[in-house]
Amino acid sequence: MLLHIPELLTREELAHARMLLANADWEDGRVSAGQQAVQVKHNLQLPPTGNTARELAALVQRALARNPLFMSAALPKTVMTPMFNCYQGGMNYGNHVDNAVRHDPLSGQYVRTDVSCTLFFSEPEEYEGGDLVVEDTYGNHRVKLPAGDMILYPSTSLHRVEPVTRGARLGSFMWTQSMVRDDSKRALLFDMDMAIIGLRQRVGECQELVNLTAGYHNLLRQWAEL
Repeated sequence: MLLHIPELLTREELAHARMLLANADWEDGRVSAGQQAVQVKHNLQLPPTGNTARELAALVQRALARNPLFMSAALPKTVMTPMFNCYQGGMNYGNHVDNAVRHDPLSGQYVRTDVSCTLFFSEPEEYEGGDLVVEDTYGNHRVKLPAGDMILYPSTSLHRVEPVTRGARLGSFMWTQSMVRDDSKRALLFDMDMAIIGLRQRVGECQELVNLTAGYHNLLRQWAEL
């Protein structure tokens, strides 16, 4: 499932994050890459244990926790500490698949990567290139979102970031271990949840809606790993 989550950050949060990123000290992004990814990763990254990265990570984590689309689509068990990167001057990240298991640099916890997310801090007109390209069975999906918006996609997806030829592309990337590890099952539950919400808004409570809600929770009960 590929899902656009608009306005994850408020205007005030976005402005504060951009100010912090503009004054940040960056390092070579390859320090966090796996054995395969290090060959194709060319970007800058904030040291995750630094004060700026910690403040930004806390801001993003609060935004994720209050966002109903993220919660419904990801069904998070554990959200790894968000990290932050910059692409400029031709930097890119070639085709790769995210590591199946990652080590959180702050909590020390190992996280299975079921869901990947990219949160954009730069407006599309502020840079050229830099499209996130996610490949799945339906083809290539090119993603370049407004600042404050986020894209969510399965961590099993082959994906890349195309070269940034003008300006700078600032973003956050993060992984979630879901209660439901299978993407097709998460997609089914998400569709059911959106249908339930839409029906409740249109017709209010009724017995059929109660039955549909029960079906959703019984499927989640069957598939969830806690």
